[in-house]
Amino acid sequence: MRTIPQRNHSPTVAIHTKNLMPKIELRTEINADKELVFDLSRSIDLHKISTKHTNETAIAGKTSGLIGLNESVTWRARHLGIYQNLTSKIMEFDRPNYFADEMVSGAFKKFRHEHHFADLNGGTLMTDFFDYESPFGVVGKLADKLFLKKYMIKLLNLRNRTVKEFAESDRWKEIINE
Repeated sequence: MRTIPQRNHSPTVAIHTKNLMPKIELRTEINADKELVFDLSRSIDLHKISTKHTNETAIAGKTSGLIGLNESVTWRARHLGIYQNLTSKIMEFDRPNYFADEMVSGAFKKFRHEHHFADLNGGTLMTDFFDYESPFGVVGKLADKLFLKKYMIKLLNLRNRTVKEFAESDRWKEIINE
């Protein structure tokens, strides 16, 4: 831990510099039923639509439909100009309130993505918590500061806009078969 004195005679702030993983928190208000938003968020097919710019394809595990507890999917995609595979698994699942997926193998040292859903004024508040650790030690931390965290926020925001677009229109019927 290092201590960084603040200017203007404010109190000293202690910053823990060991094991700092970037943490991303996104909140998206969606004018749709919580169950629908939950299911769209775990749809392999909608994920493919939201990541079409990366040529993302499900190549193993659950490759279409709705992913559930203890199921995994392996994605192949081009991120930052490099094709790579990433396998994630649903580790926790409480429909329609919450699910969490974690990387089993892939480019990150580790990641965990929590998806929370709450009723909000007749619609849904979808909250994402995405914690990850880049590989390559100090070089990875530098990449986080320079571009990776911004890239991940952009990718997650695009996914959330896609969920919102489908949930707030009849397009959800293209994805969810009741």
